[in-house]
Amino acid sequence: MAVGDVLLAVLRDHPRHGYEVKHAYDAWFPDARPLAFGQVYATLARLERDGLVEVVDQRSEGAAERTVYAITALGTQRLDEWLAEPVPPAGPGQDEIIRKAVAAFRTGAGAAAFLSRQRAAHLRRMRELTAAAAGGDAASRLAREHTIAHLDADLRWLDLAVELVGSDGGARTGQPSGGRSEGGG
Repeated sequence: MAVGDVLLAVLRDHPRHGYEVKHAYDAWFPDARPLAFGQVYATLARLERDGLVEVVDQRSEGAAERTVYAITALGTQRLDEWLAEPVPPAGPGQDEIIRKAVAAFRTGAGAAAFLSRQRAAHLRRMRELTAAAAGGDAASRLAREHTIAHLDADLRWLDLAVELVGSDGGARTGQPSGGRSEGGG
């Protein structure tokens, strides 16, 4: 429920209407894909249903109706619990890049070409992030540096993957190179 938890954090200081919630979220994560309005309102509705936020005002501003949400005591408790809990480290195979690389390799669908395209995409994104203004508040820089560090780790993995795929000759055996057979060890 990460988006919902972040929306609770956005509402912690003061009530806001959905439009303000969306823009605050986007400002907190300027390098991420902007949150869709539909996702904001659907998430706020779930949070309200679960008693984590409540509607404190409804007003019309021009043609638009603004529903103002505030975090509840239960929502504050949920937020505090979420913030206190460490994020589990990602395990093997949980990342789409790994799933695609393995699937391309196992099916003979051009793993080396996929890895090359993925590496180019990672390099493009890394250049975009490093070229972006170094300014911003510490929280924005923190989010950006996390993304850059992950891209850097992915690039190192992609280089290793290209090396491994090339050394295996693109076999479609269903078994990784150097692996043990069912009965052997």
